[in-house]
Amino acid sequence: MSKSIVITSGKGGVGKSTTAASIGRGLAGAGYKTVIIDMDIGLRSLDMLLGIESSTIYDIVDVIEGVVSIDEALYKVDRRENLYLLPASQNADSSAVSPYDVAAVISSVRDRFDYVLIDCPAGIGRGFRNATGAVDAAVIVLTPDPVSLRGAERVKHLLTLDGVKDISIIINRVAKENGVSTDECVNRMDCPVLGFVPEDARVPQCAAKGISVLESETDSGDAYERIIRRFLGETVRYKIPFDSLIHKIKTHFGKESACKG
Repeated sequence: MSKSIVITSGKGGVGKSTTAASIGRGLAGAGYKTVIIDMDIGLRSLDMLLGIESSTIYDIVDVIEGVVSIDEALYKVDRRENLYLLPASQNADSSAVSPYDVAAVISSVRDRFDYVLIDCPAGIGRGFRNATGAVDAAVIVLTPDPVSLRGAERVKHLLTLDGVKDISIIINRVAKENGVSTDECVNRMDCPVLGFVPEDARVPQCAAKGISVLESETDSGDAYERIIRRFLGETVRYKIPFDSLIHKIKTHFGKESACKG
């Protein structure tokens, strides 16, 4: 039975699409047949992040409007047998599709993929509703700053109202000095943590070349490796970037919990 998972955020610029690409590549590398559906209609980026922008012709709007079949709009990534992308349209906007349309697309690919990842556009408008209407689970990506955290809390609330119970978070772009501590992010979100990803100047360099951070010698690549292992159910010790020695000791001995779930 396949699982559909939306990767969402609330605030833009938190690394949501990079996260979707990294998780997709990680799942495919672990042997799971995976499709990523780019729902950021009008501002698509996953084709570039995955390094296949020169080969994409059709998109999800073409499928919904009946211009092509779903098979004609699915593009294989990295010569991998297990990873495919259904691109967003560059020329339409979110009004071109409805939650019903997206649910139909997800339903049409469920029988051939283990995981269906939906890259949600930023915000909580129509694009968010389109992307979250037919999902089994959600991963909320946030950065440790007040605006991102508030947006993530709002997104969690809306997902909960819609009946999505399987919600986890990734705290991205953790720096030496943050606007909000990682502990406060964890405590306020109050849901399982998939991992912490450090601020890493090499991430945009990889993105510009369509190279996966998983295949580069980066701290962020190591963080995503841990995230994917947790995603698949492994018990992996948390590694919080720039964590203080005192906090590490407290967390290690269970006196102060850095994570839930």
